[in-house]
Amino acid sequence: MMSIAEEAVPTEAPAIPVAVSRNLALDRIRTVLTLTVLVHHAVMPYTYFGHTDAKSWIGFDAILLATDSFFMAMFFFLSGLFVWPSLGHKKPGKYIRDRLLRLGLPSAVTALTVIPIAYYAIALRQTPDIRFAEFWWKTVTVGPWPSGPIWFIWVLLLFDLSACMLYRVAPRMLDRVSRLSLASSERPEKFFICLVVTTAALYLPSLIYFGSSTWFEFGPFSVQKSRVLLYAAYFFFGAGAGVGAANFSRGLLGVGSRLAKSGAGWIVTTLVPYCLLWVLIYIERKTLGNSEVLPAWYQLLYGMMFVTFSAAIMFAILAFFLRFRRSGFSILDSLQPDAYGIFLVHYAYILWLQYWMFDMNWPAIVKASVAFIGALLASWASTAALRRIPGAKRVL
Repeated sequence: MMSIAEEAVPTEAPAIPVAVSRNLALDRIRTVLTLTVLVHHAVMPYTYFGHTDAKSWIGFDAILLATDSFFMAMFFFLSGLFVWPSLGHKKPGKYIRDRLLRLGLPSAVTALTVIPIAYYAIALRQTPDIRFAEFWWKTVTVGPWPSGPIWFIWVLLLFDLSACMLYRVAPRMLDRVSRLSLASSERPEKFFICLVVTTAALYLPSLIYFGSSTWFEFGPFSVQKSRVLLYAAYFFFGAGAGVGAANFSRGLLGVGSRLAKSGAGWIVTTLVPYCLLWVLIYIERKTLGNSEVLPAWYQLLYGMMFVTFSAAIMFAILAFFLRFRRSGFSILDSLQPDAYGIFLVHYAYILWLQYWMFDMNWPAIVKASVAFIGALLASWASTAALRRIPGAKRVL
């Protein structure tokens, strides 16, 4: 698992092309995942995995294991859904300009402002007398320059640009995934099995070769080495599921699909690999002694449970929202326009709230709740204010 100074997430809500009808269920899923990001970061210091505070609670370890194992992959899947339709009606130059405006510009601004402000709270624990100007200059010139949550946006931008080039060379390259989505309308397990097999084939060799905790890093650009291909697979599976008739009318995600009528089956499918992950963690701690170099058999088993759980919980969430939350009023709808901005700015609020509470003798649940609620309200207010700036809604 990654420490609070290494890991971050969330989500970018891609511009939805006019040619594709808006899917309220998917909008709400993106908002829920954004809130999940805040929960993930709010509880991290109070866990065994990311223990940076004197207080902890085992329930937060259960949350952290679940969120770390699926939500980034699901973000990439959802982000890929509208890529191929957008490429079909936009010229390459316009598509690239739109992506640079929507992803590149806010990432650069966040890397220069929000991220140094966030990590200054961590620096003060180690060097209480360091000035912010000194810390900022050292960060952007000497480093390390951590990416925080925006690593996701850099990687998503790279995937978008790659998709643009691939579309021009082979616009029908995702037809097989599209046909799979159509075939999975009545049998969603087909898509699920194919996703698990593909991601396992890509993830397991990377996990064994790179390990689970090493990152590619260049300035504020970073990504977990073992998961690059996993994320790419989810992105392009999402792009294939969003092609033509396979999107929201007759495919896997259609409102009349079998997935939208699913019940407890996906919950069971999710719980089995999740429980087995905990069995493997117990073996690592009690039998393998938390060894830094884990045997290949262990990594293969853990990786297999990881990709199975990741796909299963995504299907469970999709099934729930497609069945119960695809219409009507939801409090999530008021958050949806600001979700992207909340993702961009929340990390600074969370780290400073955790810094402020560090010496307080509050229970872990209280500290995490204060960090989550405080960061959510402050991030929401900040985003709402920023979106009032002329032209800001095109970016945020």
